[in-house]
Amino acid sequence: MHNEANLAQTHHHDSDSTDVFGFWMYILTDCILFGCLFATFLVLNNPGHPGPALKNYVNLRDVLIETFLLLVSNFTFCLAVLNLYQNKLRKVQAWLGVTFLLGAGFIVMEVTEFIHMANEGFRWDVSGAISSFFVLVGTHGLHVFFGLVWILLMIIQLPLIQLNHDKRRRMTYLGLFWNFLDIVWIFVFTIVYLMGAI
Repeated sequence: MHNEANLAQTHHHDSDSTDVFGFWMYILTDCILFGCLFATFLVLNNPGHPGPALKNYVNLRDVLIETFLLLVSNFTFCLAVLNLYQNKLRKVQAWLGVTFLLGAGFIVMEVTEFIHMANEGFRWDVSGAISSFFVLVGTHGLHVFFGLVWILLMIIQLPLIQLNHDKRRRMTYLGLFWNFLDIVWIFVFTIVYLMGAI
């Protein structure tokens, strides 16, 4: 009986190590993906590139609101994690709900921005430079969308997961992913919007 318990614990530990390794490998591949997209954007958006300039179509006030929504959503997610460690499941779900709403607000503003730009003539098919803008910012937005789906699933799953260890592990992975998106957005905001709009 003792040996069975030791084997179960060893298997559990090995499974956790594999999960952690797999998740960090995923984050690494995403870093490479965004690194390539940033490099493409910087190369194509050199001075004198053909097509309309980004600065004529960017509304920095809206971009600042988007940034605020995403950064505050990270804070509300941290509050959800703090409540998870205190076993306050209702509060965890509530803070995840707030995080979801903030992230959804970010997505709505970004899609609205894209539609407005396209209507003004700043479309992805005009030039390679503009295309690189839409691909970079759109890829980040797509990641945020998948993060929102993950948050929604966590809100539904949390009451069904009995083991505290599993709850904490899943929330940790989601938190790392959500933090990663914030870090990428800071680079997008600085390199794409500030440098491109000034």
